[in-house]
Amino acid sequence: MSQSSTTENAIVPVVTREGHEYRGTAQSGGAIRVSGVSIQHTPATKIWYGKVTNEPGYRSLPHHHGEAETGGYVLSGTARIYFGENYQEFVDMSEGDFVFVPPYMPHVEVNMSTTERLVWLTSRTPDNIVVNLPDVDDATLQGYRRA
Repeated sequence: MSQSSTTENAIVPVVTREGHEYRGTAQSGGAIRVSGVSIQHTPATKIWYGKVTNEPGYRSLPHHHGEAETGGYVLSGTARIYFGENYQEFVDMSEGDFVFVPPYMPHVEVNMSTTERLVWLTSRTPDNIVVNLPDVDDATLQGYRRA
């Protein structure tokens, strides 16, 4: 739960404690999103900042984030983002890597490990826009396998 954002009309930092993140945010398959900073539960008006978790071998549905620019950081694990025609292109990332995903770019986020969890930190503007697209067969995603 977030702490109060004002003390006698003074603006102060707002803390969202672990386990009290906002969970009513948009989802896309095996990519589970929670927000620590968003308009839904803090005074924020221009940022969505959250954590995305993919269990071993899980992936998101194909989706895009509308008009929102997205920045991501791999906190732990091994990730792959498929994009392009029929999701035939991809970029790989590991712990410590940052990624930028342009607005309206259809993509699939994948945990490439079948034994370790993938955790991302993600920020976008203005909201956590998630537009899910028709799913694709796992076989079209080069190198991907489920746990």
